[in-house]
Amino acid sequence: MTLSNFHEKRDAQIDRCRELADKNAVKADELHDRAHKMADVIPFGQPILVGHYSEKSDRNYRARITNTFDKSMEAHDKSKYYSQKADRLENNKAISQDDPDAIESLQAKLKKCEEFQEQAKTINKIIRKKIADEEKVTALIASGLHEETARKCLVPDYCNRIGIPAYALTNNNANMNRIKKRIAELQKNRNEETIEREIGDLRVVDSVEENRIMIFFPGKPDEETRKKLKSAGFRWSPTSGAWQAYRNNRSRYYIDQIVADVVKKDFVMPAYVNPEHYQVIE
Repeated sequence: MTLSNFHEKRDAQIDRCRELADKNAVKADELHDRAHKMADVIPFGQPILVGHYSEKSDRNYRARITNTFDKSMEAHDKSKYYSQKADRLENNKAISQDDPDAIESLQAKLKKCEEFQEQAKTINKIIRKKIADEEKVTALIASGLHEETARKCLVPDYCNRIGIPAYALTNNNANMNRIKKRIAELQKNRNEETIEREIGDLRVVDSVEENRIMIFFPGKPDEETRKKLKSAGFRWSPTSGAWQAYRNNRSRYYIDQIVADVVKKDFVMPAYVNPEHYQVIE
């Protein structure tokens, strides 16, 4: 099983955001220049001549100037939004479940957490010893710390605590458990197969390759169905031509209800995670 090219998709998304940012920046400048040229036609300080035959056209013209300036600002805001989005995508260090290297990255992250946990225990053990501070510093350096870091460990914090506080160990331990669960879940998902089922006019695909649960409708769903899909975490994907959500228990739970409502009959979908009810796609 091979996942879709995560890095290629992310790079394409970044490029698209940069393209939209540049496009809207150019549009903002053009609209701003156009609005200024329109405004230059009106003599400086020229008021609207109330009651004059030109009043209506003058008001409409000034309204168009204001509208053009507003559109320029909207384009500027869009350019800023897409530029910041591209920056966020480039700088995002979070491990996505779409990343084919996610398991390896999580395992590396878990290893660092485990190393910190062991080192923190060693540091606290040394600090609790009834020996002189200089001896503690020497022992801490021998454990792998730089001298400056070792001396900082002996400086009390705002709560008069020295060493690694208990809450840091507790939080790190909770983080390790969370990472272990994510690794186990990803490993389980990677070992599954893509499954598909047709229900009435609908086609439901649990795609391992795309890491999505997808619902293919024969046409555009009605407004009520779209609201239910969105509230359940499903979004329309023009690329796949389907409403889709990440493969997780939440989307699997809601898909039964959505499908049952759409087919307009008392229908109970078989357990979605049971492959016996599905045709396995080769």
